[in-house]
Amino acid sequence: MYNTIKIAHLSKTEWLQKRKQGIGGSDAGAICGLNPYISPINVYQDKISTRIEDLDNEAMRQGRELEEYVAKRFTEATGLKVRRSNVMYQNKEYPFMLADVDRMVVGEDAGLECKTANAFQTDKWKDGKIPAHYLLQCLHYMAVTGKTSWYLAVVILGKEFHYVKIDRDEAMIENLVAIEKEFWERHVVPRVMPEPDGSPACDEVIQSCFPVAEKKEIFLPSEFDAVLQRREEILQLSEKLEIERKNIEQRIKLFMGENEIATNEHYQVSWANVDSARIDTRRMKQEQPELYRQFSKVSHSRRFVVKAA
Repeated sequence: MYNTIKIAHLSKTEWLQKRKQGIGGSDAGAICGLNPYISPINVYQDKISTRIEDLDNEAMRQGRELEEYVAKRFTEATGLKVRRSNVMYQNKEYPFMLADVDRMVVGEDAGLECKTANAFQTDKWKDGKIPAHYLLQCLHYMAVTGKTSWYLAVVILGKEFHYVKIDRDEAMIENLVAIEKEFWERHVVPRVMPEPDGSPACDEVIQSCFPVAEKKEIFLPSEFDAVLQRREEILQLSEKLEIERKNIEQRIKLFMGENEIATNEHYQVSWANVDSARIDTRRMKQEQPELYRQFSKVSHSRRFVVKAA
């Protein structure tokens, strides 16, 4: 069912390079368009790029270092022992499918994925709910390893602990494998970028691919006329909806008057005092030009503008 790749002796860079050679569990939700933070284009760009990006932030570090704690909480809650595998799994039939798992469950045909979440994400885990991209991650691991189930455990920082058992679903796994196979063979292998999806993550990739405009002009094919016309319709509709939203808020503000909060059995509306301090950059530039230059930071970007001919 699978091959194993030893990773204990690999450096961080070598391990990241191995992950670029196939589709991992954290890529599955993005490829399916269900990861709120990563788009299919992000995954594509990562796989075709030779650059190794060791991205890290405080949340990612906490997630790594709290993985052992989550695993211990799982053992306490279930009585099941878990172990590290220290290998990367590779599906034999589909070698591009990789699994770098958190834990395997001892004495059971199952694995464990450990997560941490902040308190603002509590509702996403309420009543046994699972974020879609995490569900697909576990299904991906079952597809690679052949396991019959996978546990997903989460510590919601400062609040609570949850775990769920996800049983193998052959129909969902079959669909997931088909989507990943198409993505790999249709996009990654031939170096064909996926269609954009409108996400901020997609914006970032496109900007990184084409950061600077050259002083050249090209012909715009007429096939774009229809979508540009639709863009104008969306802008007009957005303006109308924005005016309607403002009108609703103004009516409620008039009703509230000097009161800060209004509530009923369905809603709570707050119109509170907010104090903010901003630097008057125009005045600073005029009166303290040297100081303005010292603390000014130049940013580079490209502006997208559409004008009717």
